[in-house]
Amino acid sequence: MSDQQSVGSRITEFQLYIDGEWVDSVGGDTRRVRSPASGEQIATCPDGTREDAQRAIDAARAAQSGLEQMTAFERAALCDDLADVVEQHHEELTEWLAMDQGKPLPEAEDEVDLVVTTLRDAGEHAKRAETDVIPSRHPDKRIQTIRKPHGVYGVITPWNYPLGTAIEYLAHGLAIGNAVAWVPAPTTTAVCAKFVEVLDETDLPAGALNLVAGEGPIVGNELVVNDGTDAIAFTGSPETGELIAEDAGTKPTVLELGGNGPVIVLDDANLDLAVECVGNGCFTNAGQICTASERILVHEAVKDAFVERIAADAEEIQLGDPFDDDTDMGPLNNADVAAKMDRHVEDAVEKGATVVTGGNRAHDRPTDLYYQPTVLDDVTTEMVVNEEESFGPIAPVVTVSDREEALKLANSIDYGLSMGVFTDSINNMEYFIRRLESGMININDTSAYWEPHTPAGGYSGKKSGHGRYGGTFTIEEMSQVINVTIGPGERENV
Repeated sequence: MSDQQSVGSRITEFQLYIDGEWVDSVGGDTRRVRSPASGEQIATCPDGTREDAQRAIDAARAAQSGLEQMTAFERAALCDDLADVVEQHHEELTEWLAMDQGKPLPEAEDEVDLVVTTLRDAGEHAKRAETDVIPSRHPDKRIQTIRKPHGVYGVITPWNYPLGTAIEYLAHGLAIGNAVAWVPAPTTTAVCAKFVEVLDETDLPAGALNLVAGEGPIVGNELVVNDGTDAIAFTGSPETGELIAEDAGTKPTVLELGGNGPVIVLDDANLDLAVECVGNGCFTNAGQICTASERILVHEAVKDAFVERIAADAEEIQLGDPFDDDTDMGPLNNADVAAKMDRHVEDAVEKGATVVTGGNRAHDRPTDLYYQPTVLDDVTTEMVVNEEESFGPIAPVVTVSDREEALKLANSIDYGLSMGVFTDSINNMEYFIRRLESGMININDTSAYWEPHTPAGGYSGKKSGHGRYGGTFTIEEMSQVINVTIGPGERENV
């Protein structure tokens, strides 16, 4: 990478990171990186090719055996070293994250904190990746199991939490002995390259982690279809996830895909709590969260009060520069997600929804990616906002008459990632826990609540993916259990 390092003062020229070295793409093409907040160019990043992806895979293959032969305690020590260096560069990474992704500094700080925590946790989880000794039917045999890494892991990650999502795969993958070829989202490659630059200050073995920037259909697809990768992890849209599942064939895959809420607010709910939590689920990270509260199913007895309160809270949100201390919400990350917000709000209004507050882009900002916090009332199931993931700062309210209708609507679409229910009734809580078709269910909290050591993932039969990540569950997904049977043999030296 170039000597131009200072944040916000000069344009940083990033490169690919392959086999422990910073290298140019073989194609020589680069792209300009502009901050969604200011519109200013902050970096250039290479556009990788399939050949670059192959180089990364080859480097990972060469490094993987050495990683696997390290003890779990040695790999845990490596994870601690990586966490230490991230802590040392906490402020710099926070600034790059705010500048490249667009989230306010406090949210960026939280994401970098998550990186540190996950690195340390991953090492501890790897040290405790115990397996079973199984009784044998034969008196002279012993059966035990051991856990091994898959080998070379292809990891493809999104732009909404470019470090926070990636580290779940990177930390646990390395901790259990996989070597990684990583393709981050093109719109947040700069902060990911800066992150790898920080990690490069440690004794990370060459080839253990490789960064290939570029377009998903090129470098990402090469990771998926190449015989040199043994397993694939992907977080992103259901449409891309389905293509990856098809192209990966028999390779193990972890696919954490989209969601669409919902959150159910019953008539016995603590309304103050519901408004606060749902607002966080709708507007944190400008709503760009796969578990965001994007459908709010509110009982008719409390709907008007709920709408009034959440609209008042939305109007208090300060939309602005991520580096401004007064800012609560920054811009959307890219033009595609902003256009989706336009389309969803326009469709809802045409079909009878009421814009209570917001509903438009903020035109007094440096870029057109700033979108007003938006509350929609009178939303119906015929509207696109009910069927698709908006991925923006929107609170669409659907009125329901009872818990049966709420359950039916909650389960009626193809997403099943995360749902929330607000109720003070144990009977209602049990009713929904037993019946909601969702990989994650939060009672008296937003659908977006998640702790990183707990399992996250979709629901069978839905389009929100398969597999689980989070803590020990990531270790299990990114490794394989081997059955070992030991028969009788020469015993005198035992």
